[in-house]
Amino acid sequence: MMFLIAGLGNPGTEYAGTRHNVGFMAADALAEDYGFSPFRSKFDGLVSEGKIAGEKCYLLKPQTYMNLSGNSLVKAASFYKIPPENIIVIHDDMDLPLAKMKAKTGGGAGGHNGLKSIDAAIGPNYHRIRIGIGHPDQGGTAVVNHVLSAFSKKDKELLQNDFKLISDLLPVLLKQGMSSFCSELGMALKKL
Repeated sequence: MMFLIAGLGNPGTEYAGTRHNVGFMAADALAEDYGFSPFRSKFDGLVSEGKIAGEKCYLLKPQTYMNLSGNSLVKAASFYKIPPENIIVIHDDMDLPLAKMKAKTGGGAGGHNGLKSIDAAIGPNYHRIRIGIGHPDQGGTAVVNHVLSAFSKKDKELLQNDFKLISDLLPVLLKQGMSSFCSELGMALKKL
C-alpha cells in the first residue's frame, strides 16, 4: 500500500514560517524524521519519498498557492494511483488554539481554501490533520494578516511538539486507521 501525505502552504520565501504554512513545516519535519529523499519539483509541487512504518509514502508540498492545492494533489494521487482513503492532508486551522490538533476523515472544508480545492479535485473522503494556529479577535483583513504572520520563537517551540507527535503517531494512522490515531493523539495531547 502507498500513501500520499500533503502538507499545505504557500510557496515562496515571503510565506516561509507563517501560520498558513504549518502544513509545509510538518512535511519538512516528517521528511527529516524518517530520512526521506530530498524534495524535488513534480506535479506542481515538491515531492519527497520514503517509508513510514514499512509503508511507502510520498510527501507533497503543493506549490500552486493554497487555494489551488487540489491541482497539485490530484496530479500526484493520479500518477501514483493513490485513492483518497490513503491520502493524509496536514493543514492549519484557525478555529483551534495554537498548537492544538485534531484529526478526522472526511467532512467539510470549514472555510479553508486549500481543503475546498482538494475536495473539488478528489472529493472529501481523505484524512485531515488540523494544526491550530489561533484566531484573531476581528475578522476581515485581520484574518488574512493573522494567517500570513510569522510565529514567535515560543510558538515555534510549541509547534515542534505537534510535529513530533504527528511523526510519532503517523504509523498508527497508516497501520490501524483514523480512530486509533485520534485516540492516541487525544491521550498524547492531554500529557502536554
